[in-house]
Amino acid sequence: MASLPTQPLALPGGTVPRRRGYLQRPDCRIYYEVTGEGPALVFGHGLGGNHLSWWQQVGRFAGSHCCVTFSHRGFAPSETPPGGPDPAAYAEDLAALVAHLGLERPVFIGQSMGGWTGISFALAHPGQLRGLVLSATSGPIDPRRSGEAAAAAFVRWSERVAPQQKENAARGVHPAMGARGAAEQPALHFLYRAIDEMSVALDKEALRRRLYEARTRPASDLATIATPTLWITGAEDVVFPSPTVPHLMAQMPRARHVEIAEAGHSSYFERPESFNAALAEFLQELGDRIA
Repeated sequence: MASLPTQPLALPGGTVPRRRGYLQRPDCRIYYEVTGEGPALVFGHGLGGNHLSWWQQVGRFAGSHCCVTFSHRGFAPSETPPGGPDPAAYAEDLAALVAHLGLERPVFIGQSMGGWTGISFALAHPGQLRGLVLSATSGPIDPRRSGEAAAAAFVRWSERVAPQQKENAARGVHPAMGARGAAEQPALHFLYRAIDEMSVALDKEALRRRLYEARTRPASDLATIATPTLWITGAEDVVFPSPTVPHLMAQMPRARHVEIAEAGHSSYFERPESFNAALAEFLQELGDRIA
């Protein structure tokens, strides 16, 4: 359990503690950062990110919360295990990190690939999360397996976004930011791609295949997650089938949905004000004080 040198972080409201370290797992080390004090928020990034992806959320919530960011196994500066990362290990990596840091019922916020971590953890460790936020993700839940209406919504979405996916690829638009993000915020689009490219030792296409091969659970499994859950989607997402979310969340006893206008797959990155406002409202519903 290696620790790295730390120093306080200055925020508009004062100074908060910040520390960094590595969590030793049986086959690799997981890098993490802890910023702030208070109720714990754990952020799980997507395939195009790492711990840095959440800079606009840590800066917003560290004044009132303990914000934990980490890089999934294989994503810099975490280590890549032999054979590459297996999404089946994500939930227990999270469980080990929660135990190592002594976090008491954190809220987990997962984007895209992070949904495999959050949903798998919630299913394997019922009652250990205070809240669950799923941003543009259904993780291991197959969005087509929630009845005929969901399957039809998936097909319509797939047909609608296929031309945009092809055009984005031809223009060098990162799919997780989208055409609007690239056009309106080119510097932010460049930063997203730069963070993505940090994981030079990772075969992301192989991992993408593993993720989708693991997306086999029916939507009915969501009924066992009693944790309050917030689904956040981008209205212009061409990666995750946002229209299936109403059908998915209907399976859950305590879930609601916020859609962010003029946002693609990474609303937390592209539209942080709207994303953070939705997250803040959810945390207040859980009883948290927001600085």
